[in-house]
Amino acid sequence: MVCARVLQLLALACLGSALPARVDVPGKPENLSCEAVQQKQYISTTFSCEWQTVGSQTATVPTSYTLYTAVLPGSGQPYSVTTQKNRTQVKLGDTFPHYMTLEVWVEAHNKLGKIESEHLKEDSGWFVKTDPPSDVKVFSEKSFPTSLLINWTHLIPTIRLKLTYRIRYRQNGTQNWTPVPLGDTASDIKSFRLQDLQPYQVYEIQVSCKNAKEGHGYWSDWSTIVTKRTPEARPTSKPDLWRVIAEGDGKNERRVQFICKDPVLANGRIVSFDIKIQDPKDKVKNGSLEWKNIPRSSQGKITDLKQIDLADQKSVRVYINATNSVGKSDEASLFILAKARESELAPVEELKVFPHRGQLWLEWKPPNSTKLVSEYVVEWVGGAQIDWQKEKRNTTHTAIKGHLDKFVCYNVSVYPIYSGWIGKPARKEAYLEQGAPLEAPIVRLHKAGRNQATLNWTEISQGSRRGFITNYTIFYTSGTEVHNITVPANTASYTLTSLSGNTKYDTWVKASTIGGSKISFNHSFTTLRYAPGEMEFIVVGVSLGFLFIVVMTMLLCVYKKDVIKENFWPQIPDPGESTIGNWSPDYPLKADTPRENGLSGISVLDMDVCDGKCVFEEDKASLSLKKGKYLSEEHSSGIGGSSCMSSPRQSVSDSDEGGDMADTTASTVQYSSVVPAPPSGYKGQTPNSQPQQALFSRSESTQPLLDCEENPDVLQQEGSRQSQRSPPRPPRFTDGADPAGIAEQQELLEPLDFCPLGEDSEQATPVDGQAADWLPAAAPLSSYMPQLGGYRPQ
Repeated sequence: MVCARVLQLLALACLGSALPARVDVPGKPENLSCEAVQQKQYISTTFSCEWQTVGSQTATVPTSYTLYTAVLPGSGQPYSVTTQKNRTQVKLGDTFPHYMTLEVWVEAHNKLGKIESEHLKEDSGWFVKTDPPSDVKVFSEKSFPTSLLINWTHLIPTIRLKLTYRIRYRQNGTQNWTPVPLGDTASDIKSFRLQDLQPYQVYEIQVSCKNAKEGHGYWSDWSTIVTKRTPEARPTSKPDLWRVIAEGDGKNERRVQFICKDPVLANGRIVSFDIKIQDPKDKVKNGSLEWKNIPRSSQGKITDLKQIDLADQKSVRVYINATNSVGKSDEASLFILAKARESELAPVEELKVFPHRGQLWLEWKPPNSTKLVSEYVVEWVGGAQIDWQKEKRNTTHTAIKGHLDKFVCYNVSVYPIYSGWIGKPARKEAYLEQGAPLEAPIVRLHKAGRNQATLNWTEISQGSRRGFITNYTIFYTSGTEVHNITVPANTASYTLTSLSGNTKYDTWVKASTIGGSKISFNHSFTTLRYAPGEMEFIVVGVSLGFLFIVVMTMLLCVYKKDVIKENFWPQIPDPGESTIGNWSPDYPLKADTPRENGLSGISVLDMDVCDGKCVFEEDKASLSLKKGKYLSEEHSSGIGGSSCMSSPRQSVSDSDEGGDMADTTASTVQYSSVVPAPPSGYKGQTPNSQPQQALFSRSESTQPLLDCEENPDVLQQEGSRQSQRSPPRPPRFTDGADPAGIAEQQELLEPLDFCPLGEDSEQATPVDGQAADWLPAAAPLSSYMPQLGGYRPQ
């Protein structure tokens, strides 16, 4: 025996050199299961089994499995089959052994050993799995609107196998199945009536079966789904009544549109609605009001019932019922309160709307009100679509059950209902899913300045936003660097600052949501060269400066008019306005009567002889001796004695009025001087035989004194310079004197000097009767210097 053990160890050692490092005997198979399936009216003799292997196997040391099936009682060899997989089939003779015991096990073996699984020993019917019932049919009965009758058949004769059934059903479109209790289908039956169904609903039905012996056999697969609609019945719930309120055409008026949906338990096809509207103050009983029948809309699940114009201070109550082919539903009612009273019914608090797992969820807190809430209405409006759903009064969170589209903004409202009275709503906007906007804002230049520009952009339409705008980003560039500014979503205008003047800029705006963004087209603008008002400021400043200069000049002219007049328009005596009178102590002064036919505007002035300067050389001695006598007898006007004398001539005025002459003479300034008569006439001429006498010359003039009259010294100096610059004029003769004596007269007149009057002398025709009294035989030379420019205007 010891030798045998040694040999075994040597064999294992030799074999171990070719085996992996870790190899063991196969593990015991577990979870053995077998079944015999139905084949038409019989149970198939093919017996299928499978198990779970334990341990690992390799290609060098494979593990094989042998399935053994023995029919008991019997002494024959068991049916067996070998495989390297964990499943196999074995043939059980020619027929299936009904009402007999089958023993089944699996043996795992390899080069290192073998092991058997637990033996499975059960009645043959325990392993049978039948086919599902065939030819399943469902029937509806009009008199039973809440039930459906199910019929089916089975091909296996009861003598071979008794069966039990199970049934499940569900409404069409739902996912959850409702099973029929197994106790109701335990007997060998071929029909069953489903009860407590909803009228006018489509149901899906399936049937399955197995060995009726408890604990034996496997349930068959479910039969093919069969659908059937239950019959109609009278509606067992109220219509879903709601309203839409908008502003009316008139003042203090609302437009109320009543709408409704079919009752949840319509139990049939609703064909029409009956509606009546009553004023709560009306004493008429509800039963006596007239109902108006409104056909159900065929375009959707919402029917527009009636639209009324309701005053803000008025309340109404609406009643409605639904009708199908069997009968009418119970009445639903709704109160429309006066506008002022709507705010008295408190809204829900802390409303939240958010997307979650493909749905819009709502959360809120009940209203802080003493009145009891009977239910809630959740309303959502997206574009032209409106829908609502009702929730129980103890609900504080729910999901919108209607159809919602992505990228559409929904205005969600929650209304508390106080026994038919609609409370104040709480509202929120929400998206089921957000994306990038379909269109971008359009940028326009509103106003451009020198260093700034105001941009406006259009708001993206609600249907194109596809989400909540989170912000706008403004980009602008002048060609070198791109700048950007982010502004809030509620901004539609922005002023760019710190721009360069007279520069072209490109700008664009990006609108962003949490789902993406959209960029607008570029818009170009050029800033101004000058800031607004800058040119106006310059023009106004220059204009004000110029106006200031003009005003100051005018003020200077007003306040300094005398100085300006004296500098620009000096007063020059006008001899034409002077009157000269001759008088003598021995002879009275003759009044000169102007002739009517005298020359107008001409004054006759004779030569003025200056003191000691305008006389002949041979008369200077006698003139100086008489000067004192003459000066003592001189008459002055108080201004000062005249240093020159003029011949007494009267000016001929342009006017013929005598009174003016008298006034002028009375107001004139009188100049008086004693003029000695020439002793012996002109040199070289025969003196006049008439006795010489001193003459008193008087001038009555409205003009001030000449410079030569006030300053005789200046006159003497001017006379000397004048005589040096210009040769003396030759004398003019009015009589028939011989012109041959002109040279001699010039020689005699060389030392004479004349008064520089500054004006051209004028001569007038002597008045008859006066010239013969004192004029010499020869006409005297004019005492006025020639004028350069005539008289200045006075």
